[in-house]
Amino acid sequence: MANFSKPTGPQFSVDVYQNEYLPEGGRDVSAIVTVTSTGGGTAGGAVLPASGGSAAVVLMLDCSGSMDYPATKMRGAREATAAAIDTLRDGTSFAVVAGTHVAKEVYPGGGRLAVADARTRAQAKDALRALSAGGGTAIGTWLRLADRLLSSADVSIRHGILLTDGRNEHEAPEELRAALDDCAGRFTCDARGVGTDWEVKEVTGIASALLGTADIVADPAGLAADFTTMMEHAMGKELADVALRLWTPVGVEISFVKQVAPTVDDLTGRRTDAGPRAGDYPTGSWGDESRDYHVSVRVPQAAIGQEMLAARVSLIVPDPAGGTPTTLSQGLVRAVWTDDMAMSTSINPQVAHYTGQAELADAIQQGLDARKSGDRDGATAKLGRAVQLAAASGNADTAKLLSKVVDVVDAATGTVRLKAKVAEADEMTLETRSTKTVRVKK
Repeated sequence: MANFSKPTGPQFSVDVYQNEYLPEGGRDVSAIVTVTSTGGGTAGGAVLPASGGSAAVVLMLDCSGSMDYPATKMRGAREATAAAIDTLRDGTSFAVVAGTHVAKEVYPGGGRLAVADARTRAQAKDALRALSAGGGTAIGTWLRLADRLLSSADVSIRHGILLTDGRNEHEAPEELRAALDDCAGRFTCDARGVGTDWEVKEVTGIASALLGTADIVADPAGLAADFTTMMEHAMGKELADVALRLWTPVGVEISFVKQVAPTVDDLTGRRTDAGPRAGDYPTGSWGDESRDYHVSVRVPQAAIGQEMLAARVSLIVPDPAGGTPTTLSQGLVRAVWTDDMAMSTSINPQVAHYTGQAELADAIQQGLDARKSGDRDGATAKLGRAVQLAAASGNADTAKLLSKVVDVVDAATGTVRLKAKVAEADEMTLETRSTKTVRVKK
């Protein structure tokens, strides 16, 4: 592990956990890379006093007609947005967007951002009171307006918060996809679905593409607390556009790169070339936090006793002027060939744990998809495996969510029965949170 961070900003460290020993003929090398940032804007969940001038936030609020049914949704959304505005640090640039089949600037208007202080917060909350529901849903237009607003700010942290209660019915799926492709790397975005009439894969897809979080708020009464937490987290970010750079020697192939904690997110397809045999994988913005990544590579065969560098993992931030990027920290992934069976067959605990967590997320998704399609046997098998994996890994939160969809007969063996009736909110919560993981037990 090496640390290259300057003392004036967040300090980053990279730790690599792996079993580097391979048997004769062995080629597959896996490692868990733990990245930790300290000294940023948060500590213990509290926002530390700091200048907000380096951040800009746009809140995108669904104002389509369905937000009036029940009326508590629109009221809860206004209250939640007001609570988020109250959480903005002084000096933070911000705007509020009303989203229907078009996107409209609610505050401050004129294609610009306001700067948070007591006066602008009060004005923004006054503007919220005039919002009413009506129209359709075209989320791509909301994101594009947010991008235009955020790009007007000379700041390092650009973030969006998006709330919707319905499906994206007033634009083609490819239009939303194009908007996400255009906005990716330009700002991060947390997405929330309120109620149970929205599409889980749309909301989670938005958050994944824009390196944010996704969740369900089934009861509108919970929106204010959720929005406050989201904004506190956004205010804690200190460094944006951080990338995981993977350099591999000649002959080494990259199998995959995944974030595995706090959530599972496959980054393999998001690689951008960064010179000979090097590629960057986006991680978004950072505050005080720690995340885990699973790196898997395939190395050339070698003889017993040989060893090689399988990959070098660096954490980098680009130079805004286009010069050499700054390296924050580095770690090495190694491969050593041995004829000691005990050494070569041992599975690193971190690798084993997160392999199970990724399988858990897949099993839940496949089980719920099978249940929706009427394949009861397939659903029972997959959700049973999910129960087994959740129990084995100590993922109590996911186990609790699973218990609302299946009756657990024996968690250790994954023996379950599908419940005859499942509340829609319970099924959507399980699906939305299926990628949340627990850290490996130390």
